[in-house]
Amino acid sequence: MTTRGVLYMHSAPRALCPHVEWAIAGVLGTRVSLDWIRQPAAPGTWRSEFSWQGRPGTASKLASALRGWHLLRFEVTSEPCSTAEGERYSCTPDLGIFHAVTGIHGDILIPEDRLRAALQRSQRGETDLEAELSKLLGKPWDDELEPFRHAGEGAPVRWLHQVV
Repeated sequence: MTTRGVLYMHSAPRALCPHVEWAIAGVLGTRVSLDWIRQPAAPGTWRSEFSWQGRPGTASKLASALRGWHLLRFEVTSEPCSTAEGERYSCTPDLGIFHAVTGIHGDILIPEDRLRAALQRSQRGETDLEAELSKLLGKPWDDELEPFRHAGEGAPVRWLHQVV
């Protein structure tokens, strides 16, 4: 079974671009050469995006391979398939990594236990319910990445297939 996804490298210092390609190649099992363009939202950084096809769990492996570099901003998505839900990973230098399960229309699916825990923390006065729900939906990551998403409109997309 395979799934598809997209990796959006929103910003990377030029020196890390080859390392990003090597990390992606290590996950996909094939040579990777991305088309990098300047990222106007963060002068001195570069952006790229491409679509991939691989086994369920590939998005997780890509996010894990890239999350160790503090200076990267990226998102990895995976479409749902018959054996797995979809996924979305977002990462920023300030916030770290965010993970969400997504449904067939791209909506974030929040597990019941996480909703109950947020409600309990709010009822105990430890936090504000709206702030907890905002985090569960990835709003802080969306807020930080939005300027980088718009700056990338019109960027070329390259399809990569995992060797199976």
